[in-house]
Amino acid sequence: MIVRDLNELKNTDRAVSDAQWTSVRMLLADDGMGFSFHITYLEAGSEHEFEYKNHFESVFCMQGKGSITDLKTGKTHQIKPGVMYALNEHDRHILRAEEELVMACVFNPPVTGKEVHQADGSYALVDS
Repeated sequence: MIVRDLNELKNTDRAVSDAQWTSVRMLLADDGMGFSFHITYLEAGSEHEFEYKNHFESVFCMQGKGSITDLKTGKTHQIKPGVMYALNEHDRHILRAEEELVMACVFNPPVTGKEVHQADGSYALVDS
């Protein structure tokens, strides 16, 4: 059994920050679960363009307000507590945070914790 406290992980190497977001990696590849689980905070007023070419991601909004735009279709969806989206086609998208967003995120394959966003918004596959 794995038990971790989000508040204890916030000040460890499992808390990764980049331009206007912080992701606390609760589960990583080396935990052997077949997926990784993160709590991610996106700053109010921020905008992020991502395309996870090597990963599937599912995201559940726990707090805040924003939107996600599918860049293939141009369709925009509102994000608020209780809304989930899944990037089942490695969808290139723009995520906007009108208020601070607190999101629970699952990645498959799991991330190792060593990934950084590439110029195209994706994570390269990294060996654990």
